[in-house]
Amino acid sequence: MEVRIQSIHFDATEKLNAFIQKKAEKLEKFCDNIKKVEVSLKVVKPETANNKEAGVRVLALNTEFYAEKTSDTFEESIDVCMEALSKQLLKAKEKLQGK
Repeated sequence: MEVRIQSIHFDATEKLNAFIQKKAEKLEKFCDNIKKVEVSLKVVKPETANNKEAGVRVLALNTEFYAEKTSDTFEESIDVCMEALSKQLLKAKEKLQGK
């Protein structure tokens, strides 16, 4: 599984990259044939609260899954996105298995 992290208008720290990598790998529990995970991080209006936006796109099961969230921290945004994506992947997998 390939994980691509793109930080727009800032440089993501090693710690943040490692956090995202770890979270992305956990998605494999829900679906074994994930081809690619693309994460885009963006700071929206730097002086405001809730200004860290994360968008996560997952290519799996010949489909594209997407989640986006804006919060106070990138970690919080990523957490919420990964939770939403895990639900989407489970639902798609169950649908494929005809349950």
